[in-house]
Amino acid sequence: MGPSAACQGGACAAQPAAAPMWLRVATASGGRRAGAGAAPSAVGRAWPRGLSTQSAAAAAGGGTLGPAASAAAAAARPRSFGRRVRALLRDYKQLSKAKLSALVVLTAAAGYAGGSDGAIDWAGLAWTSLGTFAAAAAANALNQAYEVTNDALMSRTRARPLPAGRMGRVHAVAFAAVVGTAGVSLLAEKTNSLTAALGAANIVLYAGVYTPLKQLTWGNTWVGAVVGAIPPLMGWAAAAGSLEPASAVLAAALFFWQMPHFLALAWMHRDDYARGGFRMLSMYDATGRRTAAAALRHCAYLAPVGAAAVALGMASPWFAAEAAALAGVMGAGAAAFYRAPSQGSARKLFRGSLLYLPLLLLGFAVHREPNTHASAEEAAALLEAQWEAARARLAPLRAAAGGLLPTLPEARLRTVEERLGWIEEARWRIARSAGMQCPSRVFAEQSSEDQAGEAGGKDGSSSSGSAAGRGNSSGSSSSSSSSSGGA
Repeated sequence: MGPSAACQGGACAAQPAAAPMWLRVATASGGRRAGAGAAPSAVGRAWPRGLSTQSAAAAAGGGTLGPAASAAAAAARPRSFGRRVRALLRDYKQLSKAKLSALVVLTAAAGYAGGSDGAIDWAGLAWTSLGTFAAAAAANALNQAYEVTNDALMSRTRARPLPAGRMGRVHAVAFAAVVGTAGVSLLAEKTNSLTAALGAANIVLYAGVYTPLKQLTWGNTWVGAVVGAIPPLMGWAAAAGSLEPASAVLAAALFFWQMPHFLALAWMHRDDYARGGFRMLSMYDATGRRTAAAALRHCAYLAPVGAAAVALGMASPWFAAEAAALAGVMGAGAAAFYRAPSQGSARKLFRGSLLYLPLLLLGFAVHREPNTHASAEEAAALLEAQWEAARARLAPLRAAAGGLLPTLPEARLRTVEERLGWIEEARWRIARSAGMQCPSRVFAEQSSEDQAGEAGGKDGSSSSGSAAGRGNSSGSSSSSSSSSGGA
């Protein structure tokens, strides 16, 4: 129901329809006083004790408060202990970036599944996930503690607990220290020291290297991609006890995936990042083509990830086709972004990247094979065998395709080769006349000249030596003849 009004003597005070009787009586009496020329504060004195400041102010003003004033009045009210706890938990959720940390846990779980021999140890997976979440939450909290001033300037981040003033920097650092120590200790206790070391190193790399670099160079995105590639290695190390060559496949997939994901995000919010003082590639790319080209290039790098997993015995052949199809779909989004850089095309690429990663990890979980713990030499031999098998399977297709291609007679091929040689020679002469020289060709000519000079020197020394020998022999023969004649 809408608000009801009690009017006496020409003055009205709006009240909720569900107001109790004593509230309506007090409002009516206040209205009579106001109509009789009483001061507005008399209305406040007419309200019984316990009535909220917001309702009194609304009655005094003859209406309701605006949203900002209502929020301020609500914040001024004393909150119960339960409400304060819930508000603090919400702030901790924002401080730890819970959704992002959950995505990190998902990648670590995929690494754990890939490193498992056969059946997955679900208890070990749970402990690994919990420790990874705590480590990620600590890194995110330290990131926000470092960037309070920057976040306050950005519309995307100014509502976070620290820039909004709901939490102090010391509080945030203490939270990060507690959850980070707990997470690393849990990983060391329930998994192994390698997993714990990777978790601690990732906290340092994210909070101590990547975060400051965001204000120094646009290359920070590549450093951040390294940070995102470590959680699958943590899961693999927790399951297998060591890092094996096959573990690099998931790490590479995470590294390549993050580039189009974050480049699209940086393009969408490039003005916001500029206000916050962060250096992103999109800030130095007015057209967007450079940012889109980098995103498209890393989408192409994702195409053989599934084939590499199959070749190393990590998954069945179906995974190669599924991974290539997913990479193709995201690559199409990157290509559209490259053709026409805009907010819309960047947003489509960003949303496509959000779908790509869960689907890729789901496909890997469905088609995964037990870990064979292959060494580097065994992995290299396996890759070579798989490559030779693929070439053998493609040989009939190559032969069939070769039969369909037009063939040129040998004389025609020789003519084409000669023409290409003439073109190359003409290009070289034009470049020489213009003063441009190819470094490799100059080096080759100098090397040939030096070799010719050395050969000429050797020939000269040998010829002079032989001439001297011939002179000595003729001299000795003449001396011998003169001596014989004297005799």
